[in-house]
Amino acid sequence: MEKILITGGAGYIGSILTESLLHAGYRVTVLDKLIYGEAHLRHLCYNSDFLFEFGDARNPVELRPLLKSADVIIPLAAVVGAPACDRDPEVAKSTNYNAVVTLDELRSSDQLIVYPTTNSGYGTKTGSVYCTEETPLEPISLYGKTKVEAESHLLKSPNTITLRLATVFGMSPRMRLDLLVNHFVYTAITDGYIILFEKDFKRNYIHIRDVADCFLFCIEHRERMIGRPFNVGLDDANLSKEELAQTIKNHIPRFFIHCSEIGSDPDKRNYIVSNKRLAEIGFKAQITLDEGIEELIKGYKMLGRHPYKNI
Repeated sequence: MEKILITGGAGYIGSILTESLLHAGYRVTVLDKLIYGEAHLRHLCYNSDFLFEFGDARNPVELRPLLKSADVIIPLAAVVGAPACDRDPEVAKSTNYNAVVTLDELRSSDQLIVYPTTNSGYGTKTGSVYCTEETPLEPISLYGKTKVEAESHLLKSPNTITLRLATVFGMSPRMRLDLLVNHFVYTAITDGYIILFEKDFKRNYIHIRDVADCFLFCIEHRERMIGRPFNVGLDDANLSKEELAQTIKNHIPRFFIHCSEIGSDPDKRNYIVSNKRLAEIGFKAQITLDEGIEELIKGYKMLGRHPYKNI
């Protein structure tokens, strides 16, 4: 039974990934500060193969004893998204880059690292030419820059796989409403309308459970993947913001979409991504965007009242 250490394992992806790894027969230890609360992993406490440590992934004193027994390390701890990083740049840099370097220095070369970065590192491309893993990385946000720098560091180290994740969607115990698909569906349900800026800017998407399955795939097929980055996305979900909104409207007909020619979106990312390298190894995302939208519609019925709206 291999032992896996996940930093930031109580987050949006981590709370799904931890359960998936346990179901697959791994022993999982999560290190997390629980800044979003402790409820997201409570349902796993029954499992004797699940261990939890409260702590900071930036602290080598807390990392060392946990690393001693780990076969695989998954560094999920991060300040995620451009607005969050801009709000506290120093914390973002110390978490997204410095902590990853520290972890890499403390681990043994026998220990596998599977590191999730972001395909937003491709920045502002044309939206008409597919980005491959050979495409130059030109991140435009502090978030993108810290993740790209951490990936660059790790790829120079042994026994590392990096995953350039598309924009993730789907329900999670630690839900995020700031991710584009999740946000658009929530807006369609609660407000009934959306105003789009840069309607033709494109991005790639992937379901959160496909992300978890990809981590499992990397662990089980590491010999064929070590030392390389992989784009991880849904092949038929390279969509513009308008195309995404129209897809959601197919499920929520009353959703009104207005594409504004006045004003702009501070997020200037615009790219489409090829996931061919990962497919050639044998992994392909399975959950469609339509299935994810239906899941979100169902899940949002459980959110109840917004804490800051009288609705």
